[in-house]
Amino acid sequence: MVWLGAKHGNMSDWLTQRWVQLTGRRVDLSSDGWLDGPIAPTRGVSADYFEEVARAKGLRVNQPKGATGILPDFGVLRSRSFMPERVSASVVDFYEKTSGYELDAWAQWSGVFRSFGWLLAVLFSRRLQQLNVPLSGLDTRMGVTNEVLELVDDATGVTRHRAWLRRLRGTGHVLYAGFYSACCMPDEGPCVKVVFPLPNGNAIVFMRTECREDGSFVITSAGRRFGDPGFYFTVHGTGGQVWARYVRAMRETIRVYPAEDGYVRADHALRFFGLTFLRIYYRGL
Repeated sequence: MVWLGAKHGNMSDWLTQRWVQLTGRRVDLSSDGWLDGPIAPTRGVSADYFEEVARAKGLRVNQPKGATGILPDFGVLRSRSFMPERVSASVVDFYEKTSGYELDAWAQWSGVFRSFGWLLAVLFSRRLQQLNVPLSGLDTRMGVTNEVLELVDDATGVTRHRAWLRRLRGTGHVLYAGFYSACCMPDEGPCVKVVFPLPNGNAIVFMRTECREDGSFVITSAGRRFGDPGFYFTVHGTGGQVWARYVRAMRETIRVYPAEDGYVRADHALRFFGLTFLRIYYRGL
């Protein structure tokens, strides 16, 4: 990897950021606050990243002793088209008490996309310790750690950010380090918002909610244009300048549903230009 210095980071990251600036649009976070979220330094998400974010924002990292949820109040997702009470109680419990669950995971790549996963790991994921999607079932054979961290304002007692940190037990690599919240987009009701910090910016996924007749909860990052649910890259420049790029080709669907013997399961499908390139299956108890 070619290192361009502490300001620019690795060349691959710098080129990705320039792509966002050239093909995206300038945004003002004072009016486009839905695109705001924590960013990472040029070296990525280190072991003490959350402590660094907390110090920069005058907050404190709290790892609750009891079971804590990525959405402690599932009811915040209520809208005209989504009624939380129709979702299975076990699924709601998972979102409201996430850290109390033991997780297993399995990964299944589709055909030639396995090479894409390897390239992603070599260029970005292993180095940045972010979005470390498993390359094989062996990567997840020992399960997944499951932590929910709170970034708390001691002066008010308010939790400003809530992060879900998952590591592959077999390798220690970070599977996902994302900040979770409910967020209203310009033309949408409440969506699930997940922010993945990246060097000098982040990847943000906004997911539309759906309840199915069997009580399962489905969230989908699919839209047609900027301002719709979906996948966004942002880059934060000097002087408070921010650029955002909507990546319409990238979509994902997660279905969370009650299963046998009290388990909760999740089927996670990721697509690029309509082709499913990766499926991850989770089981929690």
